[in-house]
Amino acid sequence: MSTTITAPPGTPFIEVTREFAAPPAAVFRAHREPDLVKRWLGPADLEMEIFEYDVRSGGSHRYAHRAERGEFFFRGVFHSVEDGSRIVQTFEFEGAPGEVSLDVMTFTGLGDGRTRMHNRSVFPSVEARDAALANGMEGGITESYDRLGTLLEEES
Repeated sequence: MSTTITAPPGTPFIEVTREFAAPPAAVFRAHREPDLVKRWLGPADLEMEIFEYDVRSGGSHRYAHRAERGEFFFRGVFHSVEDGSRIVQTFEFEGAPGEVSLDVMTFTGLGDGRTRMHNRSVFPSVEARDAALANGMEGGITESYDRLGTLLEEES
């Protein structure tokens, strides 16, 4: 499977779509349970430490990715969580304070034990979106979802 990332020029949006060979409940669970999240979120060469990961409406998250090249901290709030189908959250890289994106992620069953995951991120400006892309966001997303695909195969 491949991850499709679209960032239309002149807009503050990033769209990410990926299909997984697993049912929506399994893909959602991998986004909800910290022990599973830790196994796929971020590039493989980074160690992940989760300080908080409370996937429920009103919950929050904060975690760090670490490597010899540095530490990278992220945080946000889960605004709306619909079990198995949708997560609405904010996302902020603490290295760019105030540049908070609003992310809406959906998990759609395709009827054959497969799931289409779609995420739409809205940044505060085109410049903030472009800075995120310039700092490796696209590669991090692609590698993360490749790792998630492998995890889902191992878990099935």
